[in-house]
Amino acid sequence: MTGALPAFADTIVIGGGTAGAAVAGELATKSDESVLLIEAGPDYGAFADGRWPAELADARAIPTSHDWGYDSGAQYGRRVIKFERARVMGGCSSHNGCAAIWGSRLDYDHWAALGNPGWSTEELLPFFRAGSERLRVAIPPHEALTPYQRAWLEAAPHAGIPIVDDLNNLDENIGMAPSPANIADGVRWNTAFAYLDPVRGRSNLTIADRTLTDRLVVKDGRVEAVEAIRDGRRATIKGGRVVLAAGTYGSPAILLRSGVGDTAELRALGIQPAIDLPGVGRNLHDHPVIGLVFPGTPELESSMAEFGRQHWMPEEQTIAKARSSQCGAGFDLHMYPVGGPSAENSARWNWWLAIACMAPRSRGALKLNSSDPTVAPILDHCYLTDPEGQDARILVDGIEIARELAAEPRLASLLGEEKWPGRQVASRDQIDRSVRANVAHYYHPAGTCAMGPARDQGAVVDARGRVHGLDNCYVADASIMPVIPRANTNIPALTVGLRIASWLNGN
Repeated sequence: MTGALPAFADTIVIGGGTAGAAVAGELATKSDESVLLIEAGPDYGAFADGRWPAELADARAIPTSHDWGYDSGAQYGRRVIKFERARVMGGCSSHNGCAAIWGSRLDYDHWAALGNPGWSTEELLPFFRAGSERLRVAIPPHEALTPYQRAWLEAAPHAGIPIVDDLNNLDENIGMAPSPANIADGVRWNTAFAYLDPVRGRSNLTIADRTLTDRLVVKDGRVEAVEAIRDGRRATIKGGRVVLAAGTYGSPAILLRSGVGDTAELRALGIQPAIDLPGVGRNLHDHPVIGLVFPGTPELESSMAEFGRQHWMPEEQTIAKARSSQCGAGFDLHMYPVGGPSAENSARWNWWLAIACMAPRSRGALKLNSSDPTVAPILDHCYLTDPEGQDARILVDGIEIARELAAEPRLASLLGEEKWPGRQVASRDQIDRSVRANVAHYYHPAGTCAMGPARDQGAVVDARGRVHGLDNCYVADASIMPVIPRANTNIPALTVGLRIASWLNGN
């Protein structure tokens, strides 16, 4: 039920995003204990009630109507990178591109090898499968691909990238295919629909939307209560245990405001330290991305317009996994075409190919600007700053592979001459400079509450998501990923939530 903030809940879940909605739903389903779900953004109720804004349900384009407003500030001079995160029930599963990708077997076996039992690929597969089923993930048939997407897919073998059946084959490291997607009849099927709608009628679940969490009240190694702001008024809710699922930016920020983090940095902000945990906010990383832009031709626009008169036409549908010269195992590149009428102006068409480094070595940090919860934190992802320069070399290789792909005659006749960065950017040095000047991100921040056995080595939570030094506080979102997987983090973040929820339920 949705209602007033209670004075106490057995479990308080903070953040109703991709992972948080699933955690709350799973806990409410499998126990009679009271669960309070706190979400800063709005909750539009059950999908069947018809109150969800059209742009959130429509999976054809990525909306930005419910954004937290995070950005890079002045870190890149006049160029400001927006770090979009959804402030709405369902979180980023309510406004993302719906790519339901799992990654590589190497990713999760590496997590386990870092001292995190329970996180190997074989142990996580049941959660990947269950989460994908609940989100109605399906692979679109080739005949559903737009002419633009189909042209890239058919050209892939000419660049040594075979067409494969399923991008979620965790042992298949090179290939291009239609992307598995959490889309049902054109609807972006988010985790609120999948995990909250079935339990909204349960008396043990309370959903508090438009409620901003300020801090946790910490005493003697336990969280006694949560302080939140609703309708401009402060409230204190006591809880038996707290699960932070506010995301890679939100979860560490709440811990820091609660006095859990680097003691010296907290004191500098006037925050009384409670637990010395220097790893909070560190290890921030994302998949850096660059792209090729094409003008398109009248033939391409005509074929797309004709297709659109009879078919549903999203911007994204296919992804290629590829290897750079830096890759020793698995894969380290995603390439994905984005194209179609502009969401802002249907008379304008966009045509580009994004290229992402999927195994980044660069690491940044999140820090507080202020103890005020309404002030955004400082987000420094430190893209392409690894000492060896490997991240940049991966992207340079990716551009060269992408150009080989775009040169396939039939595809080239549809794309036209490369518009940006343009063929005048030809040598590796020129490409490197262009990459460094224009790097952006793949919308997959991770790692700021990294899990691991040793807090003195930067870990924030243990292998079961419990915050080091706090007996009853857990983190269950992408922030606990010690190393980002080679995947869009939609399904991996959900899997993190389901894994930890299973342990909280005693399984």
